[in-house]
Amino acid sequence: MIRRPAPRGEPPIRLMERYVLASLRRLRCAPTVLAAALACLSGAKAWGSSATTVHPAEWPRATWPFAADAALEQRVSALMAKMTVEEKIGQLIQADILSVTPDDVRKYRLGSILAGGNSKPDARPLADPAQWKASADAFYRAAMDTSGGHVAIPLLYGVDAVHGHNGAVGATLFPQNSALGATRDPELIHDIGQATAEEVRATGLNWTFAPSVTVPQDVRWGRSYEGYSQDPQIVAQFSRAMVEGLQGKVGTPQFLDASHAVATAKHFLADGGTHNGKDQGDAQISEATLIKVHAAGYPPAIDAGVQTVMASFSSWNGQKMHGNKALLTDVLKGRMDFQGFVVGDWNAHGQVPGCSNEDCAVAFNAGMDMLMAPDSWRGLYEHTLAEVKSGAIPMARVDDAVARILRVKFRAGLFEAGLPSAQPLAAKSAEVVGSPAHRALARRAVRESLVLLKNNDGVLPIDPRRHLLLAGDAVDSVSRQSGGWTLNWQGTGLKNEDFPGAQTIAAGFTEQVKAAGGSVEIAADGRYTHKPDVAVVVFGEDPYAEFQGDIPNLLYRPGDDHDLELIRHLHGEGIPVVAVFLSGRPLWVNREINAADAFVAAWLPGSEGGGVADVLLRGRDGSIAHDFRGKLAFAWPSTAVVGQGAPQFPLGFGRSYADHANLKPLPEVSGITGEQIPVGNYLDRGKAVHGYALTLFGRDGVAAPGDVSRANSGDGSLRMGAIDFKAQEDARRFSWDGDGAHLAIRASTPMDLDRQTNGDVMLVTTVRVDALASHAAWIGMGCGQGCLGRVALGEELAGLTTGQWVRLGVPLKCFRAAGADMHHIDQPFVLGASKGDQLALYRVALGTDVDRVVDCAK
Repeated sequence: MIRRPAPRGEPPIRLMERYVLASLRRLRCAPTVLAAALACLSGAKAWGSSATTVHPAEWPRATWPFAADAALEQRVSALMAKMTVEEKIGQLIQADILSVTPDDVRKYRLGSILAGGNSKPDARPLADPAQWKASADAFYRAAMDTSGGHVAIPLLYGVDAVHGHNGAVGATLFPQNSALGATRDPELIHDIGQATAEEVRATGLNWTFAPSVTVPQDVRWGRSYEGYSQDPQIVAQFSRAMVEGLQGKVGTPQFLDASHAVATAKHFLADGGTHNGKDQGDAQISEATLIKVHAAGYPPAIDAGVQTVMASFSSWNGQKMHGNKALLTDVLKGRMDFQGFVVGDWNAHGQVPGCSNEDCAVAFNAGMDMLMAPDSWRGLYEHTLAEVKSGAIPMARVDDAVARILRVKFRAGLFEAGLPSAQPLAAKSAEVVGSPAHRALARRAVRESLVLLKNNDGVLPIDPRRHLLLAGDAVDSVSRQSGGWTLNWQGTGLKNEDFPGAQTIAAGFTEQVKAAGGSVEIAADGRYTHKPDVAVVVFGEDPYAEFQGDIPNLLYRPGDDHDLELIRHLHGEGIPVVAVFLSGRPLWVNREINAADAFVAAWLPGSEGGGVADVLLRGRDGSIAHDFRGKLAFAWPSTAVVGQGAPQFPLGFGRSYADHANLKPLPEVSGITGEQIPVGNYLDRGKAVHGYALTLFGRDGVAAPGDVSRANSGDGSLRMGAIDFKAQEDARRFSWDGDGAHLAIRASTPMDLDRQTNGDVMLVTTVRVDALASHAAWIGMGCGQGCLGRVALGEELAGLTTGQWVRLGVPLKCFRAAGADMHHIDQPFVLGASKGDQLALYRVALGTDVDRVVDCAK
């Protein structure tokens, strides 16, 4: 998801468009000619063209499962007859709750709002069911206000409930999709969809942006865990199951009743097929591959009556999907008979050539029905209205889009549903959200998704009557076992206390072991008091979501072997080690597999960590209560180089307790050469990289963590907020409300940077000056208690253009000259300023490629 700043003034291209509009009107050109001319003027392809030829007849057919409904069409026609052009345009625009108010909805008659991953009611960092319901009520009342002669049309309120209602405190968190693919259980997927819909409706919301029917082909892509499998057949099976779980089965009384929610098949098309696994990238593939692999989930979803489809940020052979008429209109709406509506992704229309976040007639003309304009909605509304009035967007296209949206609202019963908080499930939300039945279902999903890769000498299952050590830095963390899209977008900065009712993996083991008469020690670093009979080491990826999760290769924690060293250390002490690996995707971990006696791929299991213990432990009577059932939905790599060599474990692999064969040692050559991060890379895309921590210090010297999107020092003298640079919330703005405050990046262990200092390496900061009240800013490197090399930065910042990003380099020799011990750097970046200063940061790293060098000799 990407945001761009709103344009200032009217660009020359817009003035030219206005001139051509007037000329074409004088010539009485048809609307289609007008639109084509505008598209060409904007540098975009005409809205009827495609970068790559599409052959709709070669695509699979789907069948819209609803018979002709004269009564429904009469309701739609009668309502549209009462609507002004302005009200119709409002239906086409979706705004985010952090950028829109109920009064805005009342004024602009918007048809939909959403709560993005970091958007919560009243700008809270977290929100419980009561707060969600209050938000839904306020927006509902605004949409239904008929004062001034407006037509009352209820809102669609969308949220990314992608592994349960993951944005609500206390909700059940199901395993992420890459885990669910290992279950091979469509019935389970259906039930998860139904439970998720119930929790969504219990909080007053009515639309989820799920399921993701992507088919990831390169797991370097940071959104791979949103896909069920690399196998399109598995995705196709699960697509229908999840849609019917979320919406109910077409033709039954349960379809879109008060216990179900509108579903979204996403992202159309080939978001999982981009070159090098780059998020929002380009799928450089044939039409045959597009059909055979990436379209697999859409016909089943349409057959099941999915009401909305979300278009992808990505491109196909160079053309952005939001502007691809051949695929959106000719294939999806034509060949596949999709009669719901197509919604955009987060300002993705702004990436279409010739468009901006606030203006994109091309997208509507290509077949987009509703554009997601979270923070750009007002400008988009105004431009779209003007383009409809001018004929740049034909009125027939507008009416088609509005009718599609209204049909969905009528089918979902929104006109009769009433106040969100008064609906059946919302009235008893405390009994629904995180209910015992839903948690039991999630625990079952955990059990079925675990994949056993190694079990030498029958270490598993573990006798719960023994003494266990539970180790690893993820063993007692709901956040780590849940991953991204958990309470916030990236799933970071969270504590176990933020998940009422959830159970960590450590807690799940402890509960069962103690009940059986055994004992447990929990020590993340593996330092035990009494030597254990067995050690369970839980480790894996830190949470991430789109864009932030992209990686260059399949190495696990490049440059950081602390998990491997822990496993080897415990094994070296004669302790059998069971490794439980948490990840959104398969990664190259041959060394960790070799070092452990047993290895379990647990994926991202969600809130019910007890499901892991259910399978790894024997029952109290010594029996096997739950065997391993999971089978790989993604092939496991034999090297860290994508596509090199045969898979280490093929698609469909998965052992059970009946398999007694020992796994032979795996090759430990990754295929990747050279030093890997995190050495030399401290802050990337606004966040401290693994092994480093960002901390805010107020003028009182008290520290506050900065691993979230928004944070303040305890005394309020330093504030941090997320902003957009190249992608959504990929940078941080720091505002000083008092002198003496600073921020610092701290390393987990001190570093020796003397070699880099002698090699003329610089500390490169990608920075933007937003406000500068003085010239007192400084940059530094810390080297232990009382040791700091500090370089004045104020004059350099004063010479920068306000609002412009620049790569500013400070030679490491400057810090050494200022007193830093370069052999012992524990804070590779410290930044201070004074009251009134505002600075934004995107990246901090060692390097030599800069736009401007600080001269510390001044």
